[in-house]
Amino acid sequence: MSLPHPMRRKDDHPAERRRMRRGLYILPSFFTALNIAAGYYAIAQVLQGSVAEAWHFDYAAKAIGVAIVADGLDGRIARLTGTTSDFGRELDSLADVITFGVAPAILAWMWGFRVLSETWPPHVLLGRAGAIATFLFLIAGAARLARFNIQRNPQPSNPGRPERKYFVGMPIPAGAGVICATVHFNEGGPLTHGWESSLWLALVLAAAFLMVSTWRFYSFKDIHLHARHSFRLIILICGLFALGWFFSRYLLFVLALAYMLSGVLARLGYVIGRGGAQPVPAPTSGAEASELR
Repeated sequence: MSLPHPMRRKDDHPAERRRMRRGLYILPSFFTALNIAAGYYAIAQVLQGSVAEAWHFDYAAKAIGVAIVADGLDGRIARLTGTTSDFGRELDSLADVITFGVAPAILAWMWGFRVLSETWPPHVLLGRAGAIATFLFLIAGAARLARFNIQRNPQPSNPGRPERKYFVGMPIPAGAGVICATVHFNEGGPLTHGWESSLWLALVLAAAFLMVSTWRFYSFKDIHLHARHSFRLIILICGLFALGWFFSRYLLFVLALAYMLSGVLARLGYVIGRGGAQPVPAPTSGAEASELR
């Protein structure tokens, strides 16, 4: 009778090792790598930013915006091509912590608090409060990703239409989008007044809270790219693209704040309309459950 090898684990099976080697798909992982590269570039730009060279902050915000697009594409491409994998999902979560957690948190602090505290010493306490707020933004985003990874069928506390899919809490790319859209709206020019930094502090804390909340945010995942749609949708997309090309500062700022406020308004509408009553959630299939996060 052969004894088990003392250094071999139960799960160390040749079939398991082969599955691990096949766990990486090139196409979706390329967009995840682009996500990480954009986050690294954004951090490098933030560290070079100053009042005299404010364009570094704007470049960092644009890099995070590119990463948001890449993050949306890698998941859709993986589902359309049938190349989803456990490795890809874990890599995507780690990339999101870097690009949509660490990078925007550093950008929010440097752009909104550090420059002000250096140019006007009495605002040192405001700079410290900003450091705490931006750290809370980072930890809230990481906690939201962790919650998504362990939940199989999360239900928002204010359910919407059964045929629509919703995020439970504001997704971390949207939280990062609020940060970078605001910086880009100001063309990277850092805040230099105490009242501006106070409003910025409130906005960063609000984004952190919404990420860890259980309020619903529309996911847009019921819009299928391979299905037929009205020609009006194509016109709308082309119009938004043209507006984004020529007026990106205004369009992205409005869209980011509108999406952020959509969850707040949905929650208020639910509380006012239902009087706090909790309806029975609609049954969700396994495929739909994987879309809710």
